[in-house]
Amino acid sequence: MFTDNVQLTIKSGKGGAGAVSFRREKFVIKGGPDGGDGGDGGDVIIKVDNNTHTLSHFRGKHILKAKNGHQGEGRRRFGKKGESLTIKVPPGTQIIDAQNGEVLLDLLENDKEIKFLKGGKGGLGNWHFRSSTNQRPTYAQPGLPGSEKEIRLELKLIADVGLVGFPNVGKSTLISSISNATPEIANYEFTTITPKLGVVNVDEYSSFVMADIPGIIEGASDGKGLGLKFLKHIERTKFLLFMLDFSNYRDLNEQYILLKNELNKYSTTLSKKSFAIALTKVDTIQKDDANEKINNFFKNINLEKSIKNRYNFDNNYLFFNQDIYEYDKEKPFFVIPLSSVANINTNALKYALKEVVKEEE
Repeated sequence: MFTDNVQLTIKSGKGGAGAVSFRREKFVIKGGPDGGDGGDGGDVIIKVDNNTHTLSHFRGKHILKAKNGHQGEGRRRFGKKGESLTIKVPPGTQIIDAQNGEVLLDLLENDKEIKFLKGGKGGLGNWHFRSSTNQRPTYAQPGLPGSEKEIRLELKLIADVGLVGFPNVGKSTLISSISNATPEIANYEFTTITPKLGVVNVDEYSSFVMADIPGIIEGASDGKGLGLKFLKHIERTKFLLFMLDFSNYRDLNEQYILLKNELNKYSTTLSKKSFAIALTKVDTIQKDDANEKINNFFKNINLEKSIKNRYNFDNNYLFFNQDIYEYDKEKPFFVIPLSSVANINTNALKYALKEVVKEEE
């Protein structure tokens, strides 16, 4: 179960009360006060854990609380500190104040630990209140209450490459063919209803993380379809791969413009991310027809066919790619025809993405 948004009330522990006690020993007449201090309440600690990928372990939980501190005892024995509560979250989690929407923490680094709420301080025992005028104090402090906070946890996936496209354009097929991800694949829209991450191993020394984002439809930035729920996951990606479908009833240019518009309406920062374009399901039409469509697409977005072929793209199709060292980020890094089923240009795609991801670090 993938969960990317939960609301919780978290509480640190209350401090233990100080003890009221007097020394009672044989042969010791009228022993003085010896009540010990109460233990501090447990803290609430947030820890980033790379072995956790969702927030699903919080489902069904509404209140999380650290343990209270123990009461002090006689003979000036301090109470035990309450056990702290450690909340483990995956990298990319934001801690948001549920009352005002303020982002309190943005957690990206693995193994990072933050003391989020401090436990209440334990009360002082009556030993502290002895004086020349009060040799028998019968007062000890109660422990201080812990802190309480209503928070919302929001997970935004961290990936090197995010796949962007309309439903059923072949995103799941691509990520399943070149990575270790195993998404559901079927010939109907919205088979992907939760984001999926896959590690793409390019060679013995190189790999990157690819995110399969559920299909975007026109109006997604206004909340239509899966809308805003999953557009936010693309924010964490370093690089976007637009996937435009030869078999879609919209032409390539229309698909491209609609996708760019939705990203721009959702976030201008997101719309300015570096990107490339894959023209999917090229095996569903004749090569001459495919090249004619590609040529028209190039003209519409003011590109020319590339004369360089650094990644061994299939030369039977028109393609475009830039030199990584002279990369103009206003244009796509590359535009290639692709078929994950027929294995057309999938290996070349991996090497091209590896190079641009390295450049974006």
